Parts: sequence; C-alpha cells; structure tokens
Amino acid sequence: MRVLLKASLNTEKTNEVIRTGKMPQLMQEALDNIKPEAAYFTVDGGVRTAYLFFDMQDSSQMPVLGEPFFLDMDAKIELTPVMNGEDLQKGLSQLR
Repeated sequence: MRVLLKASLNTEKTNEVIRTGKMPQLMQEALDNIKPEAAYFTVDGGVRTAYLFFDMQDSSQMPVLGEPFFLDMDAKIELTPVMNGEDLQKGLSQLR
C-alpha cells in the first residue's frame, strides 16, 4: 500500500542533531531504510517537516520506519494511505 509518512521534527532536538553534524547521516539512513518513491522537505506549522511517499508491504513495518524519527529527532509521525493517479483511476473504475 502506498503511504505518506509525515515527520514533524522537534526543533530543539533537531537543532542539536544539526549542530553535531549527524543530520545528513540520519536522514540518509532513514531514506535508505524507507526507500521512498518521493521525498520532500519543508517547514509546516513552523517546524522542519519531511514528507516521504513509499510502498508499505505490511503494517509490521511501522516501528522500523518511525523509530529513527522518534529516537533521533523527537518527531511526530503520521502515516496516511495515499493514491497516485493510476490508483485513483483504478478505484473510480470500480464505482461503475
């Protein structure tokens, strides 16, 4: 299932990670683990935020995917099922 992982990073904790120089390594490890089809980084609600779109094979992946953000950046995580255009067309065709 295609999923959006939204990680809202704690500013204080993330500032510490940036100051120690660990931020590039931590983000690369998270991206290597999740293998997103798309990744976007921005500010949302005044905090650093990552939007990662990926295919989650099983809900048992949730701890492995979220813990690095929780442990290293004190993040708030949201996981939301999402569709691309092809998925939407497939779903809509079933309405007929």
